[in-house]
Amino acid sequence: MTPEITLVLCILAAAVIFLITEWIPMEVTALLSLGLVALTGLVTPVEALAGFSNPAVVTVWAVFILSGGLTRTGVANVIGHFVLRMAGKRETTMIIVIMTTAGVMSAIMNNVAVAALMLPVVMDIARHTGRPPSRLLMPLAYGSLLGGLTTQIGTPPNILVSDALRDAGLESFTFFDFTPVGLVVMASGILFMTFIGRYLLPQRDVAKESSTGHKIDWQSQYDLQERLFQVRVPRGSILANKTLAQVRMGSVLGWNVIGITRGDRTTLAPGPTDTLLAGDRLTVEGRIETLNELKNWHQLIVEEGGIDLEAPYSEDIKIGEVRLPGNSRFVGATLNSLGFRNRFNLNVLAMRRNDQIRRTSLQDEPLQRADMLLVAGAAEDLEALRDTSGFDQFRYVQRSELIDTYHLHERLMVMQVPQDSALIEKSLKESRLGDALGSRVLGILRDENPIIMPEPGEVLQAGDRLVVEGRQRDFDNLRGLEELEIERRADTDVAKLVSGDTGLVEAILSPQTTLEGKTLRQINFREKFGLNVLALWRKGRAFRSNLRDTELRFGDALLLLGPRNKLQLLGREPDIIVLTETAQEELHTEKMKYSILIMVAVLLPVIIGWVQIYIAAVIGAALMVLAGCLSMKEAYRQIEWKAVFLIAGMLPLGTALDQSGAARLIAEGVVSVVGPLGPKAVMLGLVSLTFLATCFVPTAALVVLMGPIALNTAANMGLSPYGLMMAIAMAASASFMTPVSHPANILVMGPGGYRFTDYLKIGGLLTLVILVVLMVVLPLFWPLAT
Repeated sequence: MTPEITLVLCILAAAVIFLITEWIPMEVTALLSLGLVALTGLVTPVEALAGFSNPAVVTVWAVFILSGGLTRTGVANVIGHFVLRMAGKRETTMIIVIMTTAGVMSAIMNNVAVAALMLPVVMDIARHTGRPPSRLLMPLAYGSLLGGLTTQIGTPPNILVSDALRDAGLESFTFFDFTPVGLVVMASGILFMTFIGRYLLPQRDVAKESSTGHKIDWQSQYDLQERLFQVRVPRGSILANKTLAQVRMGSVLGWNVIGITRGDRTTLAPGPTDTLLAGDRLTVEGRIETLNELKNWHQLIVEEGGIDLEAPYSEDIKIGEVRLPGNSRFVGATLNSLGFRNRFNLNVLAMRRNDQIRRTSLQDEPLQRADMLLVAGAAEDLEALRDTSGFDQFRYVQRSELIDTYHLHERLMVMQVPQDSALIEKSLKESRLGDALGSRVLGILRDENPIIMPEPGEVLQAGDRLVVEGRQRDFDNLRGLEELEIERRADTDVAKLVSGDTGLVEAILSPQTTLEGKTLRQINFREKFGLNVLALWRKGRAFRSNLRDTELRFGDALLLLGPRNKLQLLGREPDIIVLTETAQEELHTEKMKYSILIMVAVLLPVIIGWVQIYIAAVIGAALMVLAGCLSMKEAYRQIEWKAVFLIAGMLPLGTALDQSGAARLIAEGVVSVVGPLGPKAVMLGLVSLTFLATCFVPTAALVVLMGPIALNTAANMGLSPYGLMMAIAMAASASFMTPVSHPANILVMGPGGYRFTDYLKIGGLLTLVILVVLMVVLPLFWPLAT
């Protein structure tokens, strides 16, 4: 084994580990692999960057845009609706029609886009027919994956194996070379799901009627009964005549107010500006137990006289002021969305805007040009902020200005933790002190050793003196919350929340979402959309508490309550898919004929052999934008950039595997183990390894790595490379066994209420069926012998 082989195998092993664990984003792993093979001399710099101009990469992003053009002009909707009307009410017919429709559309469209497009339609079919969505959504996802096997552009693995053959000096696969085997595999998958797989699909309880005639039992599905109750604002309450934003039930108690009953009138999905009155009954979602935790905060002793601004900040903490210029990249963002505290290790104490000082509710306030931020922290962190692009006019603020201009002495308090406090041995995060007071703990004075900008994990000790930004009225607000009267719990019914003007719907993140990894608080969901998030369904489990601080993930299903007109508007958001056909993004239907003509103009020359697929796809993508089928912004959103960077970054590693001799070494190992058993045994080994690897490794990266191994194995045994490469493409695209195997699987996981074991059970059996079909059918069309 040469040093080059050892080096490339080490890089390969590290890349696979990072791809499986996702300790760092997959596309970053790919780019680091690119850099390492270039720095170590395994490939030349030109070869390292060649992935970005590789025909396979170009074809992939161009096909994303073509697919988006068909989607945005409503072509896919028309096809889907026409065929799905034929589904009838029999479950077997529905599964056949749904899978066939998804499969046919996926032959020329991105399979994730097809699944996302048909998801609301299939959900409506489930409601109209009284079927649980879990009986239809997994067949939808699997149908979209199976359809991608049938053409060259149906899925990235097909494009990649075609390009690998071309790079090896062999004739590339053509557009319909995948069709014979792909159609047989697709038909086998549909038959399996129709007559065997459907008996393994999970059931979900469904009520008899809905907003469209059949209503899902949301209360049972999301276990809302556990967290719904009513509280009453007593007479003389300090909360009376305050808005919900001022009362801050969400931040203090983690409660979600979903209705206010005043006399005989009930206001559903109230907004932050709605005012409470004495006697109001609030329908609340949350944990009753948090009300008892308020007494912990009352145990803190507020030291009289406030705080000397010089003392805690004299040596360790400094205060400065910084401006947002007009061209700042932070304009329009909020402190929450920026993660300002963690990003800069600084606290924002106040904001000066147009000579007006704001010291409360700063975290969710969109920043504007010329805003002046008063920030506190260590001197080195303030100096780092001075040098950060997006800010200017930094200066340190003197004590006199803090008092005369900002009146900061009115907002700073010192609170002592007594010896018998229940907060002792609790971290700041567990105490939720910052949420309770609407501010952060700026420092902890402990044995004359101040802790500046304490982390959320800092544990409180007896005698700690906490430097807090807050006011006495914040404690009064806590007392008002503690006095709320719990009236009833068991008979609160979700059905009573729905009216002619108010509705309940499910929604998921779209494949092109920019919200993944962000919290509802960071994106100001309630303020922006005017809707309440009642629950979140993730990986077979419902979450109902502290949703505003839960990071959103692709595949999450959100149960939303709010005015029907706002639910309709939400459907136009490209980041979110509302799971009903009546609330969808507006389409450019007047451009439908142009998108059809462009797609025909792309495919026809490729099928005849006049033009290479990557050239035709790029021209077609440009024409889609020029014809107005989608805007340039929409085109950018349609591209799955993670896949593009993943493929472009991993291709140089595939080149290094081939040129270093590592692929040949692995191929020789494969031949030595299964070679004596014959060509079919070799094919079985490669296909089985690929099937197994799809559970952990992204399919595009997998094909890039398996391609050189398959080509070298074919050369060592004197086999036809076409049969083995076709087998690799089919196995990589058939990603059924886990939800993380393919984005289409994750997309339906939340709405379908599926668990990991559902995919393992049904997808595992389907994979075995596909394996048997490939072993029998593929050699008939692509003989292994040369």
